[in-house]
Amino acid sequence: MVTVTNLSRSGMSDWIIQRFTAVLLAVYVVVIASYFFCASEASYETWKEFMSCLPLKIFTLLAVISIAAHAWIGLWTIATDYIKPLLIRAIYLIACGVATFVYVIWAFQILWSV
Repeated sequence: MVTVTNLSRSGMSDWIIQRFTAVLLAVYVVVIASYFFCASEASYETWKEFMSCLPLKIFTLLAVISIAAHAWIGLWTIATDYIKPLLIRAIYLIACGVATFVYVIWAFQILWSV
């Protein structure tokens, strides 16, 4: 019996997801970096106002979800390629999955509290 625990059950789909999330994250970094380079003053108030904008909140949520998907595919690939004992691999993947889930929920909480 073959057990598949990757994100999309297809290597090609995982590859496409990783490339899409990488592009989205690159665009996000450019947007944030351009804010810092173009902002006349860098203060907490201007940063809070910038991050409170609804389109940027949505874009940040997409970036957080992209980080989680991108990381999960990479961690799953590392686990299946390099960790051969099934119990250790399962513990590793569960720990990575729980940590990723907690980080995403934590990011949502931080983002919507701004």
